[in-house]
Amino acid sequence: MASDEASPAAAAAAAAERIRVVGAWAGSLEVELGGWTVPMLRAEVARRAGGVEPDRINLIFGGRVLKDDPPASLQQAGLKGNAKVLSTLLAPDRGKAIAAQAAAAAAEEEHNNRLVRLWNAAEALCQRHTDGSFHEEDFNLDLEDQSGQKVMFGSVDDLKAVKMALMLHQKAKTFIKRDMHKEALDVLAMAEEAFSLCDPKLIERVDNVPMLQLDIVWCYFVLRDVSRLEVAGTRLERARSGFERSHGKDSARFRLLQAGRHADLAIYVRLELLEGVVAYHNGNTVKARESLTSAQAKYMQLQVPDEAISILMSMGYGARAAKRALKMTGYDIQSSVDLLCEEREKKIRRVQEDMEMQKEIMEQKKYGKTPMNKTVNMQKLKGLVAIGFEKKLAAEALRINENDADKALDLLTDPEQNCILQHKIMSKAKRLSRGSGSGSSSSRAAAATTASGVNNSQAPVDTSANVPDGSAMEESHVLPVINEEAANNVEAVNDDETVNHEEEDMSEESAEGEEEANPPPVRDVAMENELAHEMTGDALDDYDIDVSNEGQAISEYLSLLDSAA
Repeated sequence: MASDEASPAAAAAAAAERIRVVGAWAGSLEVELGGWTVPMLRAEVARRAGGVEPDRINLIFGGRVLKDDPPASLQQAGLKGNAKVLSTLLAPDRGKAIAAQAAAAAAEEEHNNRLVRLWNAAEALCQRHTDGSFHEEDFNLDLEDQSGQKVMFGSVDDLKAVKMALMLHQKAKTFIKRDMHKEALDVLAMAEEAFSLCDPKLIERVDNVPMLQLDIVWCYFVLRDVSRLEVAGTRLERARSGFERSHGKDSARFRLLQAGRHADLAIYVRLELLEGVVAYHNGNTVKARESLTSAQAKYMQLQVPDEAISILMSMGYGARAAKRALKMTGYDIQSSVDLLCEEREKKIRRVQEDMEMQKEIMEQKKYGKTPMNKTVNMQKLKGLVAIGFEKKLAAEALRINENDADKALDLLTDPEQNCILQHKIMSKAKRLSRGSGSGSSSSRAAAATTASGVNNSQAPVDTSANVPDGSAMEESHVLPVINEEAANNVEAVNDDETVNHEEEDMSEESAEGEEEANPPPVRDVAMENELAHEMTGDALDDYDIDVSNEGQAISEYLSLLDSAA
């Protein structure tokens, strides 16, 4: 009994022995012969041999192959101090290798297909929301500055390119937040390509392009891709010069726009860290220490005291919003409250604008598509309404004339053409009424309503009655007649139902022919929704960076510099 208790103690007290390994990996190992097993030795040699699978390592000692089964300690296997073990690397299983290659190829193909889908979806979204195409969704894509004001610049192609670039960049940021940096790099490359399609003079004073360069280099750093060190330095130079153009020297212009706040501090922490890392790997220790020291000072400014967060939380603000405001205002409580109030007002204003935009989009959908699959231009419609034309009639005139305001005005001021247009609208309204089961009485009621709107003047009259737009609708609306001549013409036309139906059928066939000649493009709805829903509209989101990883990296490289010194 005493001897059984003493043996484990003696084994634990035994000193580690050195054994030599040659072959697939050569070197010495300090092992405890009584505690280490053959599988443990095999796993350690596999790790040191480049991380290969342990079952590919073969161990030979004393002319025999060491087996894992039955499990035995190295001492039981006959190994002693200074024993020499031969390790060989077995060829991987051919079937496993082929399967692994096929899986890798399939994953790569799926990834490439997803990138193509991303590009096509972004292009389709931006095309529809730039050139006036018919919106299939209930939102609109607009460019805004940091104050929330709409931005319009350049040509339609420039606007489309910028929207695409920003949308793809936002998608890449989502990947970065999920630690999917390899996927983010591919999307960032597409965003950079989209920016290249825009006139450089139009985007040189905005910081979106330098932010893109910075995000690309950050992905290089996280992936430890030293092979891209040279191109990383070039990208950081572009980012630095881009920030100086957009933010001004020492961020003077940015401070002015942000009421003296330091919202961009986290951006410069990351920029100077990466500049220091590139300088360190290029052997420029002086530049590396200068950049890293400056980054560390800015990093310390972003460490928000818990007491300040507690004060703002006691006022009813959330912890995340309070911390962001304090970081951007240098812990100043009053400035933080002012910033939070501004952000709240922006959100309220944005909700109101979104509601108005959705109402406008729904109104556009009621008017239907033009022959070229465009929406009715609301600004031109407002212009025609402002000079006295009834809204529904003016919308139909714009729709059939591809939003050409001059042609629409000519049509509206021509009594004969005006009458034909009204008749076309009312005929479709009656067809919808018959289709809903209301019968001929509905048609007579519509005619009666129309007659009540007769006015002897040439100026259009707006009444409470509405008119369909010429496209399929669930409701039937009726347009008031503009003048007496039109009323008489309508009554004459109503006397000849057979001719009317033939003309209506021909009109329908013509409209169907237009749709077939210009079919709407096939949509990738899932990918479009994925892209659109990631657009936050938060002007300060790009500057709200969690710099905890940057802080660790700064400390790590400063320690390396101290060791080198």
